Amino acid sequence: MPDAFNTVHRQLIILLAARHSLPAIYPSRYQAVEGGLLSYGVDTVDLMRRAAPYVDRILKGEKPADLPVQAPVKFELVVNLRAARVIGLTVPPAALARADEVIE
Repeated sequence: MPDAFNTVHRQLIILLAARHSLPAIYPSRYQAVEGGLLSYGVDTVDLMRRAAPYVDRILKGEKPADLPVQAPVKFELVVNLRAARVIGLTVPPAALARADEVIE
């Protein structure tokens, strides 16, 4: 799960997963970019874009308690093929086709 401990120790977690040939899925894109096998989680850029109008409304005087709660609507799947090769895993073509980003 995404938390401060896993974020701080992400390099060690990614290294140990690769060393022990464990297919691991991470919650954030940057973890796949840094060597993790897969990431599937909220698109943080989309979250920030959607948060900006809320900040604007609050700065213009609306009460935060009066604003509707919104859930994330955009998620992204990132596949790291280099990490897959390291652990001897073949990623199915269907999974690659569904990925938002494939790291060669």
